[in-house]
Amino acid sequence: MMKNILFIISITLISCLEKPNELKILQGNAIGTTYTIRYLDNRDQNFESRIDQIINEINASTSTYLPNSIISRINKGDSTVHIDAHFEAVFKKSEKIFKETDGEFDPTVGILVNAWGFGPEGGPGNLDSLKIKELLKFVGFDKVRIVNGKVRKLYPDIYFDFNAIGKGYLVDMVGELFEKSNITNYMVEIGGEIRARGINQKGDFWRIAIENPNIDGTRSFATTIQLKNESIATSGNYRKYRISAEGRKYVHTINTKTGYATESNLLSASVISESDCADVDGYATALMVMGAEKSIHFLKGHPELRAFLIYTDSVGAMKTFQSDNTEN
Repeated sequence: MMKNILFIISITLISCLEKPNELKILQGNAIGTTYTIRYLDNRDQNFESRIDQIINEINASTSTYLPNSIISRINKGDSTVHIDAHFEAVFKKSEKIFKETDGEFDPTVGILVNAWGFGPEGGPGNLDSLKIKELLKFVGFDKVRIVNGKVRKLYPDIYFDFNAIGKGYLVDMVGELFEKSNITNYMVEIGGEIRARGINQKGDFWRIAIENPNIDGTRSFATTIQLKNESIATSGNYRKYRISAEGRKYVHTINTKTGYATESNLLSASVISESDCADVDGYATALMVMGAEKSIHFLKGHPELRAFLIYTDSVGAMKTFQSDNTEN
């Protein structure tokens, strides 16, 4: 009996000595953008060096801005390159979303991204219909595959660009680092893409704000969303675009079917799901290509996704659409 009492007393003392979970915040730069990471921890673990390592690994695999990365060597036509686990994971997620969206999401659009002047290799930015038709020959995720750890392309000119899913994938990898370290309450945000698990320091689910598509540089918010062990990604063309000398507006989200860099009536698409951030990152990009009407139809067939869309109607008035399963 005395031993049991002593055991209980020692457990109580250990519990009393444990520090309460404290909110920790990490901020920095990664893949051409910024990140903010919030997590609750009572063990004073240092994650900064491990996060830097993850960023470097993913850059070395999938960054088109690094000339010796795996993706850059494959884009240059090197068929001897062995892919790593990061490239394979992003490739397989891209293939899945490509099929589900009927090709609206397609990372082989890279050759057109460059041609329109939005990629690392630049381009003239003004393409005629004949040039676009020529380049579309090299677009299509059904023209690439992985065989024995190597990428096989139907045409050597096919150019991968994983930017539309890359931020989300990096978010997931940082999130997995926390989970392996027994951090169950965290929110990882990189360039606006977010993965949240557990609760915040106030004991509530993590809450984020969705911005209005302001083009004048100001910031305002359309709504707020609670993330209940979910991920969210937002895609929009209201910031990353350029105006030609003739006054034409070209956006960075290229239509994979037409090859043109013209915007749809969808200004902003935020997709939320219990799936990985890489997934919602890809879906958000696909919706931007689809436009509002087609996106709404697509979402009705995918109840596992919830979304908040901002678009313009036939007379140019700004409207919003919120999935029935989306709660503020």
